[in-house]
Amino acid sequence: MILFSYTMVADFFEFQADHLLFMNATDSMGKEWIFIGKFHASDTVGNYVSISLPWFAVDKGLKVNDEITFTEIPQGNGLWKNFKVVIKRKIRLFGQDIWGELM
Repeated sequence: MILFSYTMVADFFEFQADHLLFMNATDSMGKEWIFIGKFHASDTVGNYVSISLPWFAVDKGLKVNDEITFTEIPQGNGLWKNFKVVIKRKIRLFGQDIWGELM
């Protein structure tokens, strides 16, 4: 599960506590994914969003500190949003840390 501040998605989704958000995403291999998230309100940490993606994490072999980036593909203002998803992992190559894209 990924948790992040609502401010990260405020440009894409209107906050509605306890409501769901829906995202279609295409990875770098052209595979289509459907992500369902939920809006949460908290007095302690503020508004945040959760996205549960166990099937995606297993298929992609996600590890701690992998970077997942969603970039919107504009297609209107419906409930469903379309995104490109890119996963990057830091690796050490010839003594240098570099970010490589996972396929």
